[in-house]
Amino acid sequence: MHVLALGLMLSVLVVACGGRKTAQDAEGAAPESAESAAKATAGAAADDDDDDASKDHVEIAPDIQKRLGIGVTAVTPEPLAVSLRVTGSVQPIEGRLAHVRPLARGRILDVLAQVGDHVTRGQALARFDNIESGELAAQRESARADLARLRVQLGTATRQADRARRLAEIGAVPQREYEASLGEQQQVEASIRAQESAIAGLEQRLRRFGTSEATADASSVATIASPLAGVLVRADAAPGDVVDASTELFAVADISRVYVQAHVFEKDLGKVRQGQAATVTVDAYPDQRFAGTVAVIGGTVDPRTRTVPVRVEVANADARLKLDMFARIDLATDVTQPGLAVRREAVQTLEGRQVVFVKSGDTDFMVREVDTGRLSGPLVEITRGLTAGDVVVTAGAFKLKSALLAGTLADDDDDDAKEPQR
Repeated sequence: MHVLALGLMLSVLVVACGGRKTAQDAEGAAPESAESAAKATAGAAADDDDDDASKDHVEIAPDIQKRLGIGVTAVTPEPLAVSLRVTGSVQPIEGRLAHVRPLARGRILDVLAQVGDHVTRGQALARFDNIESGELAAQRESARADLARLRVQLGTATRQADRARRLAEIGAVPQREYEASLGEQQQVEASIRAQESAIAGLEQRLRRFGTSEATADASSVATIASPLAGVLVRADAAPGDVVDASTELFAVADISRVYVQAHVFEKDLGKVRQGQAATVTVDAYPDQRFAGTVAVIGGTVDPRTRTVPVRVEVANADARLKLDMFARIDLATDVTQPGLAVRREAVQTLEGRQVVFVKSGDTDFMVREVDTGRLSGPLVEITRGLTAGDVVVTAGAFKLKSALLAGTLADDDDDDAKEPQR
């Protein structure tokens, strides 16, 4: 930015109305180059008493205008699309918002991320002592011990049944004794199958908690991970908190695409359709417009406000749009009305004002404050400040603003240097 300002300072002459000074006046001789001329001009402008006028006037030689790519256009009435302007706020898309809860009851040990952090899929957000996992692991170990005892019993029952069978075959014992021994063996086998099924169920529940046989114990430490990449928009966890599967601890939003949600009055609903083009602006970036489309039109009218919720989907790859940011939405319609208009890039924001640069001579450009209205493709309506036939800068308007600001800053620095020390 400093390089741009310096380059423009070396090429642009900022003068005060009613007291212009040239490079020749400042140095007494024609400068040898654009650089030396600009330096001499900066020194002369610093001596000018009319600082307020210099902030609204830029003088640029024709050859420098060409080098800067300055282009001008006469203001004329244009057929402008009638747009519907509504206000709203930036919201996450439901399918891109994850509510993170623990899978089991436990106690928070550490919180590893804070609201506003960008997180990746699978990144640990917190560590907690999985009490339920520890209890399940203890139940599994107890079940395994019972299974081992049942297998010992099965061995004994099998031998007894085999012995009874042989004795029954030779008539040494009644047949019913063999059948009783066989029933006992079968009962132990059924108990073993039931115990093995119970252990399998416990192991499956442990695997859901990310607990392996090697790590499972009576007090298993587990992590709570982000299910998607995005921004941590809510965190409600602190070390020592006891939580369960119903406790929402974190919310992670993928804001690479967002909704701008507005409420459209019932009488204007006929101007809105799904897939309709929209332009979104926010106060944080007054010179930038975000393109979007109407994605969702609500199905009911709010009985109190007589409005319908409308959601405009906007690409937000650079994450400039923040959740809950106030926004203005212009919805394009098929109706046109004539109005004075200039290209959007002609309108610049200067010290909180919307301005254009009006060409008042071959080398003179005046700052003109304007009010804007409808947006129509590349054009913006001018409702105050211009008349038909005014010639305004379209190409290179931002460079003129930068030059003007650079000259103003230079004058302010010189004024500070002249202030007597006390």
